Amino acid sequence: MDGGGCSMNGGGDSSRGGESGSRLGLITLEDLDSLTDEDMDREQPAVGAADPGGDTEAVEEESQERLLAFWQNIGRGHRIDIPEDMAQPIQQLTTDIESSPNKEMVPFSLITREEKCGSVMYEKRVYKKACWACITVREDTYEQSICMGFMKIMRYICQQNTSGSYLGMTIPIVTVVRTDDARFSLSRDVTVAYYLPSHLQDQPPLPTDPDVTMEMWPTTVVYSRTFTGPTNETTILSEIRALAELLDSPDLCVSDSFIIAGYTSVAAAHRHNEVWFLERQ
Repeated sequence: MDGGGCSMNGGGDSSRGGESGSRLGLITLEDLDSLTDEDMDREQPAVGAADPGGDTEAVEEESQERLLAFWQNIGRGHRIDIPEDMAQPIQQLTTDIESSPNKEMVPFSLITREEKCGSVMYEKRVYKKACWACITVREDTYEQSICMGFMKIMRYICQQNTSGSYLGMTIPIVTVVRTDDARFSLSRDVTVAYYLPSHLQDQPPLPTDPDVTMEMWPTTVVYSRTFTGPTNETTILSEIRALAELLDSPDLCVSDSFIIAGYTSVAAAHRHNEVWFLERQ
């Protein structure tokens, strides 16, 4: 399954632009992860609370409406419009976060770890061949591209697939970014990718959205460096340059495509992000 859109060898197709003119509502994994237990108690009624007779369907509908309103309020603070059809995906991912906080991680094998004064500078890892759901988006800003792409991936995870079922969240959600030769600016083309859970790797459900493609990423050696804080164009370029300075032979890696891996919520006290350099094939 090779749609040519995204892979760990840095490939990309800038002609697939998502829905740049429509400005659908935007929401990220980090926004969903930031929903606290207190928020859940306040925004989502207990089963039977809305209908003493036990009308589960009515309770679920009210729950979706309340959660949607909650996230629409969050979105307005970021100048983001969240549409009505995001109600069910929001509820599904929120329920998954609450009931199963330990999400499946993309598996890898550690090759080496470079340390200095007790601190890990970077790790060299190998990620085996695996299937990912991907979308390449071109919006006005890096942040808009990520949001637009993830919302489509989110719909794929939440039943807009040929199995008609919820697939389950995995981490990290990764974005493939491209830079100019000097690494001073990011391309507007950003690929958002979701690792299929291990039990779906052999027979992954196909997306109903033609903009989302299934990609078989090859076995790849990755140089990974952890960083904390927000992920925006400024911080990403800074982290790319920082890792390049640490590597003994940066020329062994792809020079204009990098991966940003996000593990934790923007609300976390110590956010866990990584920048990945991809060793040339």
